[in-house]
Amino acid sequence: MKYSIKICALCFLLFMMNSCTKVITLKLNNATPEYVVEGTITDSIGTAQVLISQTKDFYANNSFVGITGAIVTITNDSGVVTTLTATDSGVYTSPILVGQQNHTYTLNVLVAGKTFTATSTMPTKVPFDSLFISTNASFGSAKKVANVQYQDPIGKGNSYRFIEYVNGTQQEAVFAENDDLTDGNKMIMPLNIFGSDSLANKNINSGDIVKVDMQCIDKNVYEYWYSLDQGSTGSSQSAAPGNPVSNMQGGALGYFSANTLQTKSVVAP
Repeated sequence: MKYSIKICALCFLLFMMNSCTKVITLKLNNATPEYVVEGTITDSIGTAQVLISQTKDFYANNSFVGITGAIVTITNDSGVVTTLTATDSGVYTSPILVGQQNHTYTLNVLVAGKTFTATSTMPTKVPFDSLFISTNASFGSAKKVANVQYQDPIGKGNSYRFIEYVNGTQQEAVFAENDDLTDGNKMIMPLNIFGSDSLANKNINSGDIVKVDMQCIDKNVYEYWYSLDQGSTGSSQSAAPGNPVSNMQGGALGYFSANTLQTKSVVAP
C-alpha cells in the first residue's frame, strides 16, 4: 500500500512539473537601427546593384524594408562616376555598368546626411570548370550535393564565393573559400549544408534544377563572408555573435564587392 502511494505521489509530481512549463520571453533592450549596405559590381552587364536597408530589433519580423532617397555612385579607378538609379524601395541599379578585372571601384552612399564608402578590386577570373551532383552518405542516409570544380592558379591570394540555387530559390548557406592551404590545386568543392532547418535551404531531389554562381572576390570581401559564416554557425569560439568584418566605412554594416561572375546549371539525376 505504501509503495502504491509513493508511485501515485511521483506521478502527480511529474504531472505538476510538466503542467508548470511556461515560455519565457527575454526583455531585450531596443537597439538603434543601423544602416545596412550590400553592393555588387561584376564583369557581367546588368548586375551592378546596391541594396540599402536598416537593422531591426530582435523580435521584429525579418522583412526587407528598403531605404529610399539615397544618392548612390560607383567610381572606377580612372575617376569615371556612375550614378545608380532607384528601381525599387531600397534597390539601386545600373543596367549598363560593367566592371573590369584588376580594376578598383569605390562605392559612395549618401543617405539622410550620412556618407558610407567602400572600395573593392575585381580579381582576375578563375574559370569555373564544371558543376555536378553527387550522392553522399549523411548520418546514415543518402543526400544529393552540388559540387563545383575549378583550377586554382599558382600564387596565393585567390578567394572565391559560391551561391547555390535550387529550382530558383537561393540557399542561405555561405560558401566562401581561399587558397591559403590549396594554392595551385585542382579543386572539387562540395556545397554541403550542415545543421540548417531553414525553409530556404532544401534538399536536392532528382529532377531539381541546381544553379551555382561562382564569384572571384578580393581578400576583404572574403573576410566578410568568412566572418559572417563563422558567426552564424558558432564556429568562431565567441560567447556571443558579432557583426562580420566589413569593408564599409562610415558606420554602416554590409559590404561592397567588385567580383567576376560565372554561372552553371545542372539537372539533378
